[in-house]
Amino acid sequence: MANLRRIIMEDDPLLHLGSVEVKRFGSTLHKLLDDMKETMYHADGVGLAAPQVGINKQIIVVDDREHGFYEMVNPRIVQESGVELGIEFCLSVPGRGGKVPRATEITVEYQDRYGAPHTLEASGFFARVFQHEIDHLNGILFTDVMIEEVREQAEPAEEPRRKRIVGRKK
Repeated sequence: MANLRRIIMEDDPLLHLGSVEVKRFGSTLHKLLDDMKETMYHADGVGLAAPQVGINKQIIVVDDREHGFYEMVNPRIVQESGVELGIEFCLSVPGRGGKVPRATEITVEYQDRYGAPHTLEASGFFARVFQHEIDHLNGILFTDVMIEEVREQAEPAEEPRRKRIVGRKK
């Protein structure tokens, strides 16, 4: 059974370190992935990186509520194109948001929970979520790369909030 993990906040030094590659695939990794999934959904997030739950490993989970749930071990962005500015938030940085430039299209290579290699192409908000979470694996928070801080405000009725938010959904 999955357990909720405590999400650490931006002042924790672990969030500012590079993560280490996962080399052992087994029940411990599977348990962590299950716990991360449970924690992300409980926090109403769209993505979560292992460093955010105090584990310095290259692991992320993502669900943008449109493309389904993904768990990635040792993810690497191998191709990117375009750039757009979008507003991001983060479960580890509550109450703050920022405008962040991100690639509009990316290709990610990663391993699944069993170590099998995969490739994923993503664009738009879906790509933004992966970039945000992979940045966590490199010790980078959105606050390190934002060009302008923003305040949370009411969402226009025609645009679902999740289209703008990375890290948590209101």
